[in-house]
Amino acid sequence: MLLRFIIVAFVGAGLFLASGPVRAHKVFPATATVTFDDAGGYGIEVKTNIEALIAEIGPTHEDTETSPSANKYKALRALSANSLEVRFAAFSPRWLEGIRVAFDGKRVRLRVELLKIPPTGDTGLARISVIRLTGVVPTGAKTFAWTYDKSHGSSILRLIHAGTGEMTTAWLKDGKPSAAIPLADMVPKTLFENFIEYTMLGYTHILPLGLDHILFVLGLYLLSSRMRPLLVQVTSFTIAHTVTLALGLYGVMQVSPAIVEPLIAVSIVYVAVENILTPRLTAWRPFVVFGFGLLHGLGFAGVLREIGLPPNDFLSGLVSFNIGVELGQLSVIAIAWFATGLWFSARPWYRARIVYPGSAAIAVIGLYWTIERVFLT
Repeated sequence: MLLRFIIVAFVGAGLFLASGPVRAHKVFPATATVTFDDAGGYGIEVKTNIEALIAEIGPTHEDTETSPSANKYKALRALSANSLEVRFAAFSPRWLEGIRVAFDGKRVRLRVELLKIPPTGDTGLARISVIRLTGVVPTGAKTFAWTYDKSHGSSILRLIHAGTGEMTTAWLKDGKPSAAIPLADMVPKTLFENFIEYTMLGYTHILPLGLDHILFVLGLYLLSSRMRPLLVQVTSFTIAHTVTLALGLYGVMQVSPAIVEPLIAVSIVYVAVENILTPRLTAWRPFVVFGFGLLHGLGFAGVLREIGLPPNDFLSGLVSFNIGVELGQLSVIAIAWFATGLWFSARPWYRARIVYPGSAAIAVIGLYWTIERVFLT
């Protein structure tokens, strides 16, 4: 009982702490914001971790600590802003070669106009630099396209149209090129097109990208494969993460990933351990799941803040992203049920052979993440 109160209190305290710095070792996608001026020029502001770029920590390593170049990254992280600028100047031709900006399908050359590197500060924290690229829009160009080489990692494209103020966004993974985006007389995406885009974004954030969320949902499933206990937990979780997803995106509540991510790992440990300790849904479990759902919602909000939502379609994008998250969670449950519950849930050895070892494995992973996110970041 004491453990439950400690965990719930820990969650509550975390939700009201002020925001803090970016996780030290996590590799975030580059964010590229494209704007156009009245003189026919364009600018692309790229926010990225240039130390990870120079150290060649690619998309196969979500955490710098797991990369063979971890020591090189740490050495670069310790450099002053001026020293790192010198290192990037030598590296920038390779970086630019991996960026393809095209107008009407024809690639144009890019120029680095500005590089802003924060001071060294705490070397245990990630340093996000800003690189501004500029160029001239070819006469009569009608479309813009962006490709970020997969060796540099994923990218988030945000293009702001000069005439209408419309913003086109895309989350591009593994070197995927953007679609050709109209530059003038833009026809805004229909409500249905936005619905599909953000629903898919929410879905892929669970399957296959959201391993921590997948393990949490599996923890909910393993308590009981019967429908009622599962629906009670999933409904509690859904209501909670919907609330904080909305509050996070509207700026009412913003909590540092340095707080949210360790607590998400704690939530995984808790549901997994309780699966071992109790054979049925207890009175307090839905409330604890609700508390942890608040945390997961803040994690979802962080993803959408990185990508951005079109101002004119903010609400529809928020709703459709959340629908995608729910579909992803239901898919996880359906896969788990078809793999285990359908065939074995009525067997007398179901808990001993499936629930106990499965929950134990989830708890171990969650505990490792908790330690990593608290002490190693």
